[in-house]
Amino acid sequence: MAEKSPVHSDHVHCAGCAKLKEASCAEIKKSLDECSQAHEDARVEKEQAVQKELKEILLIAIQAAQSRKESLDHILLYGPPGLGKTTLSLILAAEMGVSCKITSAPALERPRDIVGVLMGLQPGDVLFIDEIHRLPRVTEEILYPAMEDFRVEVTVGKGQSARTRNLTLHPFTLVGATTRVGALSSPLRDRFGLVERLRFYDWDELTQVVLRTAGILKSTVTADGALEIAKRARGTPRIANRLLKRVRDYAQVREKAMVTAEVAAESLELLHVDPRGLDWTDRRLLSVMIENFQGGPVGLETLAAATGEDAQTIEEVYEPYLLQIGYLQRTPRGRVTTPAAWSHLGYPVLLSKPLFSSGVEHKIP
Repeated sequence: MAEKSPVHSDHVHCAGCAKLKEASCAEIKKSLDECSQAHEDARVEKEQAVQKELKEILLIAIQAAQSRKESLDHILLYGPPGLGKTTLSLILAAEMGVSCKITSAPALERPRDIVGVLMGLQPGDVLFIDEIHRLPRVTEEILYPAMEDFRVEVTVGKGQSARTRNLTLHPFTLVGATTRVGALSSPLRDRFGLVERLRFYDWDELTQVVLRTAGILKSTVTADGALEIAKRARGTPRIANRLLKRVRDYAQVREKAMVTAEVAAESLELLHVDPRGLDWTDRRLLSVMIENFQGGPVGLETLAAATGEDAQTIEEVYEPYLLQIGYLQRTPRGRVTTPAAWSHLGYPVLLSKPLFSSGVEHKIP
């Protein structure tokens, strides 16, 4: 059995075990870098608030597993990026008193990659796979018996002399994270005992995240200053922490004693982040739709061509928040801006046929 790596904290170990010796040095370095980055993010976000309703569900699952002395059931976490999926897996491992091994689907291209990771797991360990929807089919199929029966099938030899061996694994918990749950195959999705969606955080939750992180960073932030950052963080803890660091830099250079609401607003305006959390690209997407397409409807590929942005980036990075705050709608004919978006950007609001079925155009001053 492979020895645990001492690179990280008591509950964080890299997923490079003895079975991965045949992998290239570049691939191993990539996995180590990803694990190190995840550990650094977890250190800063370690104490962030877990969403209340999700926390209760997971606590029940943890307590039940501990009382039965079993490993936690497999968990699939999905939702927009930056909501703390990796951090949550570290918290789960800490609560269960086991190690969390972190990897991502692109690093598991070949069967021997996933087999090596699985063979390196100790009893009860948590295996976190980010972007699990990107697993190659051949790798995914190895996970089926591993998740159900804690075993893997390995082919030894080639040609007519080839034979299949079953290797027994220690019981473990697979935590899969994805931003595209619909891209997972049904056989893989159905093998998860818990499937939970992470929603955007509200202002109160994000304010607590900012204050906790400020304490870790030894930065003085008032409650109003934390709220101002939270309002512009797009409902995402990762963005809230990133904005806090930039505001801290601004306050230090401008010799401000503490981060107040005024200091936070000045700093974030300098970064082109407006009071609703929209950045330059968000405003450009909406402006192009309004000015070039009368607010829509407009197709994704057309919008990408008109703005010079990648279609997948628009769909996965920018759209979720614009939909969440009601500035964008999806219709069978394409994307449509809402009156709230027109008003926010300072355009006179035209309520026309794409938004309302009457076909009568109205103007709101």
